[in-house]
Amino acid sequence: MPDQRPLRADAARNRARIMEAATRQIMARGPEVPMEAIAEDAGVAVGTLYRHFPTKQDLVVAVLAECFGALTSAAEAAADRIDAGASAIAEFTAFARIVMEDAAGNLAMKAAARSLGADVHEAEERRRGEAAMARLLDAAKAEGTVRPDLGIEDCYLFFITVPVDQPPAVRDRWFELMLAGFRAGAVNTSTAP
Repeated sequence: MPDQRPLRADAARNRARIMEAATRQIMARGPEVPMEAIAEDAGVAVGTLYRHFPTKQDLVVAVLAECFGALTSAAEAAADRIDAGASAIAEFTAFARIVMEDAAGNLAMKAAARSLGADVHEAEERRRGEAAMARLLDAAKAEGTVRPDLGIEDCYLFFITVPVDQPPAVRDRWFELMLAGFRAGAVNTSTAP
């Protein structure tokens, strides 16, 4: 089992700088960015980068895990606000917009993950994310503002079909149309004559 001691302060600072630089470089240059460029951007030696992340895949996985963790936290915060009395549809819509904009902003990171076969969906993180999404959906269904047959799988379909390569106006129109389909009263074509 690997040593789980906390990082020294200088090592923790280096790791944070590497993560920030990796995010910038991969988003700007894509998955083909050399590890040396990431190290230079972070202001660390290449050996320091490799001590923290032995492979590029390890680095991409760490950066993507951080991104997915932030989305999970955003979903949990939205669900908590609903529990405190906020509008379920307003929170659901705001969270969906965060996902859409994050997908558009992290296109290079997703391409990097696909090209390296990175899997960042750790069981616990995925469970937390799905539990938070279920809370959002259940609250919006109870409020009567989303269709009763809307499920987490539908939300995943939404997430993976975001037109990330389109300008903001096109994404906004797509978002409006997608959410209209999620709303209560939307036609269920699977049972329509």
